[in-house]
Amino acid sequence: MLQNTETRKTDALSLLRDYIDAGGYGAGDKLPPERQLIDQLGLTRAALRQALETLERSGAIWRHVGKGTFIAEGPPGMAPDLDSLTSLGRQLTPMRMMQARICIEPALAREAAVHATGEEMTAMEQILQRSRAAATWAEYEAQDDQFHRTLAESTDNAMLLSVFDQLNRVRRAVTWGTVNRSSTRPPANHTSFDEHDAIARAIAERDPDGAWSAMRTHLKSVSARLFP
Repeated sequence: MLQNTETRKTDALSLLRDYIDAGGYGAGDKLPPERQLIDQLGLTRAALRQALETLERSGAIWRHVGKGTFIAEGPPGMAPDLDSLTSLGRQLTPMRMMQARICIEPALAREAAVHATGEEMTAMEQILQRSRAAATWAEYEAQDDQFHRTLAESTDNAMLLSVFDQLNRVRRAVTWGTVNRSSTRPPANHTSFDEHDAIARAIAERDPDGAWSAMRTHLKSVSARLFP
């Protein structure tokens, strides 16, 4: 385990990169669990997770709920060009972005209904519970993002997960108009609550067509609220 004095002098990202290089990890290799990395690197959980998120955004690693963290396939040059994705997002209108989501995400839901593990289904249910309990819109939106990504992870297909992540990066770069909120948190009858429940239920019931339909209904509902 590295000494705390050394840890304080080196940022978490550098420590993690050095650990991966020194360990000889290659494409497809699984990294140790977070607890082991925390102990070995002398990091806090928050610092480690931030470093992992940075590597994931750069395309160096990928994470799967219930399975762990893996070194990404292919050389670093194969990672998505984040500048290009950002540029693409700035060229898209919000309506075009929603059209892309409506084309892509129902297909992910269909695959999730076939491949999701029990652990992934449980994770989605827990996320939906947290979204209903969110005290602010920002907390709700964070859980909403996590629900859709966990669903993409549960397709058990690294290519589909990569497509979702790139779609999400473009979405964040799109210039969205200001959404007027009549409350500080989602109301109890917020439409997306029941729509998300329907998606999760279809996945749990191993109903691919139902999951596809529920996701499409949800995204078209979101689109209708954004573009009345």
